[in-house]
Amino acid sequence: MKRRVVVTGLGALTPIGNNVEDSWQGILNHQCGIDFIQKFDTTHMKVKVAGELKNFEATDYLDKKDIRKMDPFIQYGLIASHEAIKDAKLDVETIDHDRFGVVVSSGIGGLGSIEENHNRALKKGFDRVSPYFIPMTISNLAAGQIAIAFKAQGLATCPVTACAGGTNAIGDAFRNIRDGYLDVALAGGCEASITPLGIGGFTSMKALSESSDPKCASIPFDKERNGFVMGEGAGILVLEELEHAKKRGAPIYCEMVGYGVSCDAYHMTAPAPEGIGGAKAMIHALKDASIKASQIDYINAHGTSTPMNDKLETAAIKKAFGEHAQKLAVSSTKGNTGHCLGAAGGIEGVFCVKALDDNFIPATINYQNFDEECDLDIVANSGRKQELHYVMSNSLGFGGHNASIIFKKYGEE
Repeated sequence: MKRRVVVTGLGALTPIGNNVEDSWQGILNHQCGIDFIQKFDTTHMKVKVAGELKNFEATDYLDKKDIRKMDPFIQYGLIASHEAIKDAKLDVETIDHDRFGVVVSSGIGGLGSIEENHNRALKKGFDRVSPYFIPMTISNLAAGQIAIAFKAQGLATCPVTACAGGTNAIGDAFRNIRDGYLDVALAGGCEASITPLGIGGFTSMKALSESSDPKCASIPFDKERNGFVMGEGAGILVLEELEHAKKRGAPIYCEMVGYGVSCDAYHMTAPAPEGIGGAKAMIHALKDASIKASQIDYINAHGTSTPMNDKLETAAIKKAFGEHAQKLAVSSTKGNTGHCLGAAGGIEGVFCVKALDDNFIPATINYQNFDEECDLDIVANSGRKQELHYVMSNSLGFGGHNASIIFKKYGEE
């Protein structure tokens, strides 16, 4: 018999807040976290804007000696994990460490550390790079450092599936708990790719918006959309087996009930025609949850603000939901945060849990121009108060990776 899985803790660092409360308040206030890049000089670059963390100092959370050993993506994941553990009121000393896992994704890993150490090597020689260069750089070290911090000695892994990574991480952790391998897991994603090379690379492949107006750069489903905006941060959930959570009197936000995946197996960056791969992931998630398509109230879409993604995700939703596609609410919070790559699914998972908790559907902010190819019920500009029972979160990544997860209001049968 499959075990039930609940969400008992949340942690987040986003361009609209350095914790869950402030980030969610940013959603409620329709705040845009996109602005002109401050991390480096963009004078000679086409892309000028990104979703950077604001007023963030790692030293407010971590010791300086630890910071020296960690790329920012690891710092972000660790800080959000601390918040999630505290929120879940989880005493990590008293739980079974062998049944406590970490599944945390990063799409790119320590890109900034690669740039910094390569520059140092060119000046001083390659044998003079930081002794921490490799563990600062490789993508799995966020999961590794989090596991060390909390003595999580069960599964500790890092799905590297580009923009689907955070959602795959939550889904993989869910399955491990549901199927009896773990009792508790930290799951989500973290990313810190707002660097000259990161921005330059995505600019070169024509993926980023080159808008000079921060409020018109990330505009998912809008007819004038012209590329995504890079974001950064982390989103972490504590997933827990229901009886384990009840036994320790844990706060329960909601239940997680479904996870679906697929691969387009079509192109290294472009989605498959008609959104067929994304549709399969949603259909698999619905089947996994043993619910009808008509029971989904809201989808937090991948909604990247690229012409191709939003058009084909719309097609995928229609294919997966049939007539109900016109009745369910859809929005993308990437208008608030930009696209946080491997962290996106984690951050958006946090937003979905909060949406269920507050019965509030986040808006797709800065939406102005209707696109007939994105003709769903796009919740535009103002969030919507609505009784929610089931919500879905989608993530679609380069390489054709598609992932869909479903949360359910706890206590409803």
